Amino acid sequence: MGIALRAVCLGIVLIAAALIRTPFADAEDACVDCHRALREERLNRPAFKIKNDYHLARGLGCHSCHGGDQTALDNKGQAHSPAKGFVGKPTRQGIPESCGKCHSDPRYMRQFNPSIRTDQVKEYYTSVHGKRLREGDQKVAVCISCHDVHAIRSVKDQMAWTYPTNVAETCGGCHGNPEYMKPYQIPTDQLEKYQQSVHYEMLTKRADLASPTCSSCHGSHGAAPPGVDSVVNVCSSCHVVTADLFAKSPHRSAFDELGMPACVTCHSNHDITYPSEAMLGGGEGTPCATCHESDSAPLKKAAELRSMIEALAGRIDQASAILTRAEHAGMEIGIPRFELITANESLIKARATVHSLDAEAIKTATDSGLEVAQKSLESGHNLLAEVQFRRKGLAASMLIIIAVLVGLFLKIREVDRRRGPESGDLTGDRH
Repeated sequence: MGIALRAVCLGIVLIAAALIRTPFADAEDACVDCHRALREERLNRPAFKIKNDYHLARGLGCHSCHGGDQTALDNKGQAHSPAKGFVGKPTRQGIPESCGKCHSDPRYMRQFNPSIRTDQVKEYYTSVHGKRLREGDQKVAVCISCHDVHAIRSVKDQMAWTYPTNVAETCGGCHGNPEYMKPYQIPTDQLEKYQQSVHYEMLTKRADLASPTCSSCHGSHGAAPPGVDSVVNVCSSCHVVTADLFAKSPHRSAFDELGMPACVTCHSNHDITYPSEAMLGGGEGTPCATCHESDSAPLKKAAELRSMIEALAGRIDQASAILTRAEHAGMEIGIPRFELITANESLIKARATVHSLDAEAIKTATDSGLEVAQKSLESGHNLLAEVQFRRKGLAASMLIIIAVLVGLFLKIREVDRRRGPESGDLTGDRH
């Protein structure tokens, strides 16, 4: 009786496990069952890829996009019956509308995610991609170009083509292919340049997912190249303070008159590197020198601004270095190190204020930072002086101790020497 009961329980457990493990496609989707058995790779590949699909995990099988009867096992005619809504492979022009059947229906999408957007298809047709698709261009990106097909993953999935760290490679799949992009006659080095930028480093090496990638500046579904007059707005969505300072500077009206885009004229667009004081002045390759003549008043002013900022940066480096030495010597440097943060904040403020070209404001920031950095530097010197004082005191103490020990040693020897003959006589008496 016990054995029979255990067998029944084991059977129930196995059945339950099978029901839990068997995905929807394996249990009911004839499409997957049949296509897995097909020899042609183009026909069986979708059936294998779909096992990781976000939609399949939520009960949406092949028929959700392709129509047909997913229950018609071993019956191709019924499975592919137009009467069952079979549409086969959607045309490229039909893909946005096919995806939009669900993704543009708020009521339908709400049951999966109440906060998900449902305007992607509408926005897509405002993009260069969408407009060209409607004109009959078969090469432009559609939904599956960026989201994959048959293995679509959540945008929060790190393996998704649309995950922030993967977006550049996804866009670069087309835009970095000179042969593919040849008909459009646009540059194809964007990905290569972007991978050299500070934005790419922040995103991929420092795991800062807020760092911009292609879609941050160009948009995603409504992707479009920023126009000359909108570049500053794109950058200012993150660099708010810098954009405000630039808007108040003499450069703003000059750039507008010359038709030069703000931000990218000095910083470039895809290969934006770390800004530094080296950009200021009239050196070879500096942004200032591309517009201003050598020895001109603007270049002299730029050199003056550079000198002020470099002075503060140098003083901060000196203070930081001497505090580090003091720390390695065992001294407590918490307070001066904390105070040095204020100097660094002044340096950041001064560097940002360069965009306003306001020399007085920059001097105010650098003077304030210099005062703090100098105080930290002096604290570091004092700490190192204290280290030396302690070391000298320790050395003097050691010398005194050694002198006392030597004195004691000599005194003991002297006592032994005085007592030596007496000890010998006593020994001789015994003999």
